[in-house]
Amino acid sequence: MTELLYLRDAYLVDFDAVVTAVDERRVALDRTAFYPTGGGQPHDTGVLAETPVTGVVKEDGDVWHLLGLGDAVPPRVGETVHGRIDWDRRHKLMRTHTALHVLCGVIWHEWGKAVTGGNMEPLSARMDFEFDPLPEGFAAIVENLVNAELAAARPVVVEFIPRDTALEDADLVRTKVNLVPPSVAELRVVDIVGLDRQADGGTHVATTAEVGRIRVVKTESKGKANKRIRIEVLDA
Repeated sequence: MTELLYLRDAYLVDFDAVVTAVDERRVALDRTAFYPTGGGQPHDTGVLAETPVTGVVKEDGDVWHLLGLGDAVPPRVGETVHGRIDWDRRHKLMRTHTALHVLCGVIWHEWGKAVTGGNMEPLSARMDFEFDPLPEGFAAIVENLVNAELAAARPVVVEFIPRDTALEDADLVRTKVNLVPPSVAELRVVDIVGLDRQADGGTHVATTAEVGRIRVVKTESKGKANKRIRIEVLDA
């Protein structure tokens, strides 16, 4: 099992780890700060053992790092290697992910609508909600509400809570379908203090002010009671 360093410190850029397995151009480690694709958040990139990391996936508890080796050979099992995250990409994804949680919190408090899907790239994202139809003037209203919450500089706090305790709180799972696997004994909770508190495994900034501001680029209908909101994240 790979220890997931990013769960407790999203700002960790450099780390050392031991290679636990090698599969052609893929390397598994005993610990990693690289975020693997999942939960709508893309993987990190960076450098491992002086070799570019071009993909990261999690399989059966191990995190595999795809290396752009070229003519080089991968590190050996048992070797200690140094990793470094592409911080510019990571921080943009952190800002974007927190912006989506703020959007989710605003819509939940204002309209009581659940999330039905979402995805993100650095500084752009989309999220789907159970609206039918969207309220009149929704795009401008939600953009103003979200930007007010970002400017409020709400702290973003990470907690770890036993699964049984966490699932007693219906507000912790804001998706239409509970995506938390039954095997997860402890839930990681991201709390945007006073606004939104959800079970989540992604990386986030420490305060909403660090996000900057958002612009609602477009709203779309994706079927009855399923409306899509596309946003971009901008500097404050």
